[in-house]
Amino acid sequence: MKRIIVDYKKLTLEILSLLVEKYPDGYDDKHIIKFKNSKNESVEAVEVRTEDTIYLVKISTKLEVSMADFDIDDYEDEDFNESIVDIQNREEEDLES
Repeated sequence: MKRIIVDYKKLTLEILSLLVEKYPDGYDDKHIIKFKNSKNESVEAVEVRTEDTIYLVKISTKLEVSMADFDIDDYEDEDFNESIVDIQNREEEDLES
């Protein structure tokens, strides 16, 4: 099984939807995994699994807000191939137009 560390900037809708499904009321201290990365920096993450991959999603304020605001009905199927940041940038550009 692969283990992948995911930062908020690389988070996809698929991973976000899995997080919201696993932690519908949010996560707390008992869900947080703490480890050292390859640069010996302390990292805190929450885990979500697919059939072949374990994702360790780094904790951030933006992650918490995205999980709280997530509604799968707000997105189209093709959005699931983009990162959350790319979708937000596209939406901001649409508002500016």
